[in-house]
Amino acid sequence: MIKPNHLLKAGLLFAFAFFSVTAFAQSTALKQKLQSKLDSLCIAGKFPGLNAGIVLPDNTVIAVASGMADSIRHIPLTTDSYMMQGSVGKTYVSAIAMQLIKEGKFSLDDKVSKYLGHYEWFKRLPNADDITIKMLMNHTSGIMRYEFKEAFTKDLTANPDKVWKPEEELAYVFDEKAPFKAGEGWDYADTNYIVLAMIMEQVTGKKYYDMLQQRLLKPFHLAQTKPSDKRKLKGLVQGYAGKNNDFGGRSEVIADDGEFIVNPQFEWTGGGIYSTTKDLAKWGKLLYEGRAFDPAMLPVMEDGVLAKMLGQNTKYGLGVIIRRSAKYGISYGHSGFFPGYMTEMCYFPQYKIAFAVQTNTSDYRNMKVSVMKVLMELAKTTFEEQPKAN
Repeated sequence: MIKPNHLLKAGLLFAFAFFSVTAFAQSTALKQKLQSKLDSLCIAGKFPGLNAGIVLPDNTVIAVASGMADSIRHIPLTTDSYMMQGSVGKTYVSAIAMQLIKEGKFSLDDKVSKYLGHYEWFKRLPNADDITIKMLMNHTSGIMRYEFKEAFTKDLTANPDKVWKPEEELAYVFDEKAPFKAGEGWDYADTNYIVLAMIMEQVTGKKYYDMLQQRLLKPFHLAQTKPSDKRKLKGLVQGYAGKNNDFGGRSEVIADDGEFIVNPQFEWTGGGIYSTTKDLAKWGKLLYEGRAFDPAMLPVMEDGVLAKMLGQNTKYGLGVIIRRSAKYGISYGHSGFFPGYMTEMCYFPQYKIAFAVQTNTSDYRNMKVSVMKVLMELAKTTFEEQPKAN
């Protein structure tokens, strides 16, 4: 005779096994649909390769890849292929900044001059005396971009082994007239996050990449996320920037000896990270679910200002692009560009699902489908299978 408690245990085990098998079957079916969709988008968009990562509400990770990691040598792209994140790297900088604010190292309303005003060059920054840390983080400082200035791209290309110091990059905007008064406009610039990281290093006494490893990558087990801090980056697939681009002029961004045509180290906290796409999707989910810092501070990070150049009704918070879809609601994430690569990462709180898409081309003149369009098509496929979260 079987005792009642044994029957109960057996029933529970059966139920667990049943639901596990059902969930696995549903995940497998969804993965097949996503693979088919990605394959068709890769062909339609004329991408050399496309990678996608999706993290479902129960933290199940689905990764799919399509196309080539190297079109010349016919090397297929895999879900373990690494690509440059570009400006998506700012999301890690922002998360660490939020941690430091919680720790009392600085506040959003602090003037930048409080920390950097002692440098001889500081007064030469546009709007120098009026900028706050919050203005750096949401790009309302009035400091313009250094990275696309002709003088910089020429110097970067001419000196591919140069290791750039932050103040050397800032020098390209010294003495320029700001496009608007501090806090009274919006203009995206990597320069803001270069200045922010200088403050972060000063108040902690630690290098940014050390903080990244200790505070985010190691505790959250993001083993496939790495700093792009040198010319040879292990695992990075070939990228295609298009002929006559501003960064080196040749389409293939990795030379035959494995070195990047310029030194990616220059990007630093303007981006400065390369990863697998599935690792990026994991990061998006944990970040926008409030696990990377005190969740009570998440609304502060997601309180955005209008950023029309990013799209109608699009806002920018503290290192986060805030988009609104009539069908799928609000999303939080970031876009990224680096010569040879483009990235989109989005989290949809109504569904509790994170998406990341990367491609190994930045030759937008030959792309027939935007990377954001790819992400939204994958989102549509996923949402058809996944109901809204409670």
